[in-house]
Amino acid sequence: MIVFEKVRFKNFLSYGNNWTEIELNKHKDVLIIGENGAGKSTFLDALSYGLYMKPFRKVNNPQLVNSINKKHLVVEVEFSTGGNFYKVVRGHAPRKFEVYQNGDLLNQDAHTKDYQKVLEQQILKMTYKSFTQIVVLGSRNFVPFMQLSTADRKVVIEDLLDIQIFSTMASLLKDKLSDNRSTLQTIEYELNLVEEKISVQRDYILQVNQDKQEHLDKIRDQINLKKQDIQKLSLELTEVGARALELTEECSNIETLSNRVQQMLTLEGQIETKIKKLRKQLDFYETTEECPTCGQDIDEEFKTEQTSNTTSTISTTTEGLEALELEIKTNSDRVVSLKATQEKARAEEHRASAIRAEVASIQSIIESMETDIQTSQQGATSVGDAQEKLNDLVLSQEEINKQKTHLRQKQQVYNTAQVLLKDTGIKSRIIKQYVPVMNKLINKYLAAMEFFVDFHLNEEFKETIRSRHRDDFAYASFSEGEKMRIDLSLLFTWRAISKLKNSASTNLLIMDEIFDSSLDSGGTDEFLKIIKELTSDTNIVIISHKTDQLLDKFSNVLRFEKHKNFSRIAE
Repeated sequence: MIVFEKVRFKNFLSYGNNWTEIELNKHKDVLIIGENGAGKSTFLDALSYGLYMKPFRKVNNPQLVNSINKKHLVVEVEFSTGGNFYKVVRGHAPRKFEVYQNGDLLNQDAHTKDYQKVLEQQILKMTYKSFTQIVVLGSRNFVPFMQLSTADRKVVIEDLLDIQIFSTMASLLKDKLSDNRSTLQTIEYELNLVEEKISVQRDYILQVNQDKQEHLDKIRDQINLKKQDIQKLSLELTEVGARALELTEECSNIETLSNRVQQMLTLEGQIETKIKKLRKQLDFYETTEECPTCGQDIDEEFKTEQTSNTTSTISTTTEGLEALELEIKTNSDRVVSLKATQEKARAEEHRASAIRAEVASIQSIIESMETDIQTSQQGATSVGDAQEKLNDLVLSQEEINKQKTHLRQKQQVYNTAQVLLKDTGIKSRIIKQYVPVMNKLINKYLAAMEFFVDFHLNEEFKETIRSRHRDDFAYASFSEGEKMRIDLSLLFTWRAISKLKNSASTNLLIMDEIFDSSLDSGGTDEFLKIIKELTSDTNIVIISHKTDQLLDKFSNVLRFEKHKNFSRIAE
């Protein structure tokens, strides 16, 4: 049984930075009153947020932080269960989530969602939906059991009967089945692969034994052909080398001849310069009458003699120049021819290098083939190794077949367990046993509240409501007061079942404004009397606006008020 002892909070919704604390098991019954907006129901949001990380009302978590202080929201919930005392501390801005057991902080290595699962599944053993059906009955933002979907009704009932473990087991079994199928597929793939290898290995051994000599002869023939190729290439290499040497020797004097041409070109320039000077001198004697230096007339006989000598020299020099130009042309043509020969020699050398590389490559291939021959000649050893490998593969095949058989057996067990864990399996049998008990309790509480109808839930948690005057009713067709009686009877039934199962049993019952809209003064008194009789062993907290009608009916009254824009408990 969970015994809720205390909830305290600060900077939560309209509450400021000072702690607000409410003791939950100190008084048998507590009335919480206050004006609208004073923060009466906030403690319910704080309790729900502390336990389940979400408030009871539809408010986003970031909006829970006080809008004035805007930080340091903290909620602490203290309770005991299973002989241990727990304190849950949860905060926002900054985020905080801690669970203490007997004063020691529980391991926080897990992710927040996993840490929350530990709190709900291992400590509280009560989901949020069950919390809203067993601990709280509200008039706002609360979905009564009768308005829940079939799936959500199922979650609540399974939680009450403590059979959600079967759903968890079914989920885990689903993963195991998936893993087993995946492993089985892998094993079958490995088995097919090994069988294929065995087949290939057997074919290989047979082929080695049958084609060994044929293989050797084929390699030897290929070696002989390669050797013939080497011989042909060697002859070609000799011829190419000889041509390259001959061409190289033929152009050995190309440098000397090039230097000679360069010298003749230089001499040609000098002769051309000399002829220019002689022609200038000849022109001087032919056109000048007096000496430009002394101003005297130049003697005609002297001019004639100088002109004749200069003309003779020009003629001789020109003839020499022409002979020189002819020699230059002859030698230049020879240099060009030798350069062409030199290029041919280089081409032959390149061809020789290529032939040598090709010979080396063929020789390498021959060596590789000779290695193959040696390997083939050791065939007995190779076949022995192949046979040993075949034996290993056969042993591996046997081992994999054993694993496959084991996995098939596990699959049969898992399939049987899956049938048992389905909704129509174990859970259905347990629910069948408890549905009559539930219906009996529901009708007992309805009768205690003087609402005489025959309420029946079937095993799919669908209801049928009958009376002596009408055969069939719908929940929606009842008045608000009648709906509240049905909701209360279900609430008391779930609490009674949880006590029987000791699964979600708790000391706390909170009713949020359920008297404020559906009951008059007399109905409220009668209803309060019934509730106290039905919950004699429970700490009841009732939130209400009906201060005048309820003040004198509770052992403890907490009045909430607004003070300087912050909510607080009035002194």
